[in-house]
Amino acid sequence: MGEIVGACLVAHVPTIMLPEEIRLEINEGKEITLYTGLKRLKAEVFDRLKPDTVVVLDTHWESTFEHIITAHERRQGRFTSHELPRGMSGIPYDMPGDPELAHALAKEAAGRDDTWVLACDDPYLPIFYGTVNIWTFLSGGERWVSVAINQTCRTDDFLLLGELLGRALAQVDRRVIVLASGGLTHRFLPFRELRGRESSSLENIITPEARAADEHVLQMLAAGDHKGVIEWMPQYAKHAPEGKFGHYLIMVGGLGGAACTAGGEQFSDYEASVGTGQVHMWFERREGGWTA
Repeated sequence: MGEIVGACLVAHVPTIMLPEEIRLEINEGKEITLYTGLKRLKAEVFDRLKPDTVVVLDTHWESTFEHIITAHERRQGRFTSHELPRGMSGIPYDMPGDPELAHALAKEAAGRDDTWVLACDDPYLPIFYGTVNIWTFLSGGERWVSVAINQTCRTDDFLLLGELLGRALAQVDRRVIVLASGGLTHRFLPFRELRGRESSSLENIITPEARAADEHVLQMLAAGDHKGVIEWMPQYAKHAPEGKFGHYLIMVGGLGGAACTAGGEQFSDYEASVGTGQVHMWFERREGGWTA
């Protein structure tokens, strides 16, 4: 019987892939903590827990008619971003997959009339930097699968997918880490302002109201008040969290939903990225479980 041993709200911003001299140049001579935070996650969490499989809930992969999970035996190649090839070009990746888990999730949804899941192993299925960037930092030979974030879903749809993921894991023998790969509030600065405001300073969050909304959510996550976050989604939606915050909602759905009480530990500062809010926040399964 499998289990989720840890989960993380993790930022995948392009700046983490830039050379050190460029990171320091755009960040007023200081290192971006989203970069060092991923190094810490690898050393302090992944190397310690040694998961069998990592499930990435990838906000850069958008679906419409169904939830999609990768079912490949292996994904490998080189990745160049269609959005920012200047910073993400020719990145090599080689990821063993987990078809058994993918098909177990699809089976959990089969026959239902309130959700649909496709396990897809098409060799030409694109991969996105919400997966590739964090794999580059955190991989250690374990299996990796990616899940799309459906643009037509609402809060309950995301939570249900997470619940079904938890049920699927009960059918396979896996120790799994779930990565909610995406940001907090997600509105970009205007085009002509971008190059002058690339630092991680919180002055570069798009509005003071968006910053306040992020900080409110982070306080609840640190306290383990996932019920509060879920109930606050209509208010948070006004500030455009990335992917409707679906990456977080699927993750917490797998941890017990509103009943989850696991407090989060920040592995980075709360930082800006050209208007958006970003953070790494880790949640670990306690001895009594996620809802103890």
